[in-house]
Amino acid sequence: MTAAAPPGTRMTVSVVIPVKDDDTELRRCLRALHAQTLAPDEIIVVDNDSSDASPDVARAAGARVEHCARPGIPAAASHGYDHARSDLILRLDADCVPSPTWVADMVAAFERRPDVGAFTGGARFIDGPTWLRTPLAVIYLGAYAGTTAAALGHLPLFGSNLGMRRTLWRGIRERVHRDDPRVHDDLDLAFHLGEYARIRLVPARTMGMSMRPFASARSFARRSAAGWRSVLVHWPADFPPIRWSRHGMRRMRARARRSRGGVS
Repeated sequence: MTAAAPPGTRMTVSVVIPVKDDDTELRRCLRALHAQTLAPDEIIVVDNDSSDASPDVARAAGARVEHCARPGIPAAASHGYDHARSDLILRLDADCVPSPTWVADMVAAFERRPDVGAFTGGARFIDGPTWLRTPLAVIYLGAYAGTTAAALGHLPLFGSNLGMRRTLWRGIRERVHRDDPRVHDDLDLAFHLGEYARIRLVPARTMGMSMRPFASARSFARRSAAGWRSVLVHWPADFPPIRWSRHGMRRMRARARRSRGGVS
């Protein structure tokens, strides 16, 4: 399901940002995207029924605004992916601040590895107590990667810093749980995407993010509950050994087709 761009051409890039009532953070994020060393071909801001100036901020910055009335980040993010026109779809949140090389780093990663369907990266906190930012990011992201990798059987995706090939999205978009606002869209995407393609890590820490997941005990508990729900809606059908078995069978069938010269 993956494909490389023709030799001598650069893959085009769509950046998708789901947003709801984050006009101040969105303005900062869009400024950082306009400062990229490699400019994205389009920026899509998906307005999830904001009551503030988020849509106006997006338009003023030259972004394309898509409205999604269906509630929840899964619906908004999927809506943005559906409307992306480029070879690569990059995703971040409105409260993120990408480094100037974020888009270039992602494009370079995909160009180096045409066999990979999606890349994901880490992040650093850009607000909150200075002394707490690095250790908390290590603990938070490490715990997320460790627990979700055990459930997935492979590397997860991190919604504040990910990229995938549009051809891959088009193959799985009818399967994702976009109608359930209580799941983590990135974890759900990893379940579906990892079934058909490799997910790899971009090691550079090129994404700044807010410490808002820790704003309150209630906020953190809500995120944790969403994580559990994201796993449970996929089990037992997507229990890792079962997924590995399906993947192995697909690879065997693909080898058999190749050995017969592509004749089914």
